[in-house]
Amino acid sequence: MAGPTGRRPAGRPCPEPYARPGSGPIRVAGGLVVLVGPPASGKSSFVRALVVRRQIDEDAVVSSDEIRAELFGTSSAEAGTDAADAVVFGERDRRVAARLGAGRTALAESTNVTPQARTRLIALAGRLDAPVTMLRFTPDLATLLEQHAGRSRTDVTTADIHASAADMARYAGADRLRSEGAHAVHDVPGRRQGVTPAEAAARFSFT
Repeated sequence: MAGPTGRRPAGRPCPEPYARPGSGPIRVAGGLVVLVGPPASGKSSFVRALVVRRQIDEDAVVSSDEIRAELFGTSSAEAGTDAADAVVFGERDRRVAARLGAGRTALAESTNVTPQARTRLIALAGRLDAPVTMLRFTPDLATLLEQHAGRSRTDVTTADIHASAADMARYAGADRLRSEGAHAVHDVPGRRQGVTPAEAAARFSFT
């Protein structure tokens, strides 16, 4: 971590943003795993690859989008209200707490690009004495927009993509995530690095 001058202390190399192919998988400790990235950044594809590869149990994934669809459907106007958000994220927290309280890993799948979105998750993990790992998804804006165009999501607009990408750049740097309480922060490679979701999943090992 950088010192007070902004320079990294001597003898402590800057961590690599991605694991080198062939260097062995990055080990992710059991506990709370928080995905951090704008819509269309590849989070869901990465999670599906983890499940297909049996690296994590499907029940470990707590997705705010899936909870919203489960509780409100996919086309209900009510689903996008502040009241719905409160219900969705309250249920997400309940499910995460149940997993962590049982000593199991919980993977929180939502954008989490702002400090406010992450604070409640970090506090929840702290109360249950669970380590927090954050996985960052950082495609450039052009890649985000291209991937968004290939999806069938009508609840997310191009303006949403721009705003979320700006929040990611402003509020979700690796050092900031560590300062908020993350025990480990790793970047997940994607299309910009020529890496498929399955290849990205293979670079991680969940304990």
